[in-house]
Amino acid sequence: MTKRILMSWSSGKDSAWALQQLLQNPEFEVVGLFTTVSEEFDRVAMHGVRVELLRAQAAAIGLPLDIITLPSPCTNELYNQRMGTFINDAKARGIIGMAFGDLLLEDVRQYRENQLKDADMTAIFPIWGTDTHALPHAMFDAGLRALITCLDPNKVPADFAGQELTGELLAALPDSTDPCGENGEFHTFVFDGPLFKKSLNIKVGEQVQRDGLVFADVLLADTP
Repeated sequence: MTKRILMSWSSGKDSAWALQQLLQNPEFEVVGLFTTVSEEFDRVAMHGVRVELLRAQAAAIGLPLDIITLPSPCTNELYNQRMGTFINDAKARGIIGMAFGDLLLEDVRQYRENQLKDADMTAIFPIWGTDTHALPHAMFDAGLRALITCLDPNKVPADFAGQELTGELLAALPDSTDPCGENGEFHTFVFDGPLFKKSLNIKVGEQVQRDGLVFADVLLADTP
């Protein structure tokens, strides 16, 4: 019997690649995606991606999407409360685990494992420990396409915001930058790849600076 699980969906390349691995694994049945979204901005907090883009991704992949809204800022207590409610509801639907696109950060992994352990559920990390220098090129070779939606201008040139992540762009990053942005250098939005039944027709809107970060707005191309 396959294990029914949900995929934590950030809208970016790592969660997309992790989902791709899971969909090829007969041990699991991915029955949906879930994302936390800022109540104030109606966007994925760190990626700055609009909810309508999340819904477009989910539709292109062919999986239902659960959205968990959070205030900004959000206390740990409230975050745990809302996530706990969602986890318990998922368990009642027959979900036995949740998968994440984390690669290297041990403290984040431990937190997720502990949170799910309390509900007697499993945390799954399909791409954990993958070489972050090789991983982006494997993604490109498979046809995954993503652009940078948020970056730290102290680590990455500000004009990289809104640009597609390519081998050429990776080569132009400062030497100290992790190619997957694992140290918070940048975050991405996936608009095409082997997961997608059709690519998303998108355009890049204005750039804004907030909280020391640079965000590039992503819109569906038919948005006025």
